[in-house]
Amino acid sequence: MTDTVVMAQRRVGLWIIGACGGVASTTALGLAALARGLTPPTGMVTALPQFAGHDFDEPAGFVLGGHDIRKGNFLTAARELHDRSNVFDERTLTACAGDLETWSANIRPGVVYKPNAAITALADRTDVRQARTPREAVDAIQADLKAFKTAHKLDHLVVVNAASTEPPFEVGDDQQSLERLLPALERPAPAALPTSSVYAFAALDAGFPYVNMTPSRGATLPALEDLARKRGVPHAGQDLKTGETLVKSVLAPLFARRNLRVLSWVGHNILGNRDGQVLNDPDNKASKVKSKDALLAELLGYKPQTLVSIEFIESLDDWKTAWDHIHFEGFLGAKMMLQFTWQGCDSLLAAPLVIDLVRLAALAQRRGESGVMSHLASFFKSPVGATEHDFGKQFLMLEEYLAKR
Repeated sequence: MTDTVVMAQRRVGLWIIGACGGVASTTALGLAALARGLTPPTGMVTALPQFAGHDFDEPAGFVLGGHDIRKGNFLTAARELHDRSNVFDERTLTACAGDLETWSANIRPGVVYKPNAAITALADRTDVRQARTPREAVDAIQADLKAFKTAHKLDHLVVVNAASTEPPFEVGDDQQSLERLLPALERPAPAALPTSSVYAFAALDAGFPYVNMTPSRGATLPALEDLARKRGVPHAGQDLKTGETLVKSVLAPLFARRNLRVLSWVGHNILGNRDGQVLNDPDNKASKVKSKDALLAELLGYKPQTLVSIEFIESLDDWKTAWDHIHFEGFLGAKMMLQFTWQGCDSLLAAPLVIDLVRLAALAQRRGESGVMSHLASFFKSPVGATEHDFGKQFLMLEEYLAKR
């Protein structure tokens, strides 16, 4: 008689900062639908045939939770997004409603330290916690993360930043090393860390991988990179690449390899969701514009005249639209142009990549890896730990990483 050994499925926690947003609710709905066999994994990179042999966590093994400063939960946010943008199948929403309600019980009020006015304007929870120092905020966040992991007997917990974009944060002496940062965490002012980095510190210090989907600082500060290495925790970011910049990272190498000189590249972006509302503030917009405009000079080897604009058009809601005009020079000085329009539902472009990145972060932690996951460059506009912006070369980095084992 042969004994059959049944391996218990790993339980993986996904903690989302910005849990009541479109990306978080779409990710929750997508995981529930995948676990129930209601949808194919279209849009998921880890579902590509060449990666089939890897030990990625299954959707049925995920448990969700998160922080937010707004009222709502995964289910109400998904229904609100569907009502505004008409993006989901009503039958899928109905079938997965119970899963989203169950996970919604894990959402906790956000922890705020030195809040940004444009983001705070969205807050409508009365129980949002105000921290006097970064350390106080870190302790409160870690208490929530650890309680979530314990309550659900999780094998892994990955923290994902899907919150609104912060204004730029200038790096000073306090952020240059962990040794300098630790005393600064105890001081009320000046701000030693922006909110995204407070959450990143809390996650990494507790031993949980952190993935930054936004242009905000997150774990990019030298002190936090020190922390990740010392705690043996992997992290990745920043600013998820899902639309216009994704197309740029494919098209710009085409011009470079055909020796066609780009004279100017204009990109006009319009969107109407809460991300667009926050980016309507000039300070917050500055972080996003910098991220979207940085890669062309790297890809072309020179800097053409560029213009990137981002405008809030409320009626579009989650349907972001980009129109790009590329003016280039060919043989004998002939000037030509290429134009393209990209329209996509922001949350549905991002959500499958959230699942990918959590699976890859959990895999890296099981492999005993720590520090920046530079092989995930193809997912980001400003990839931490990588200077390569060519999408084809970035994707090769992921293939080579996964081919090692």
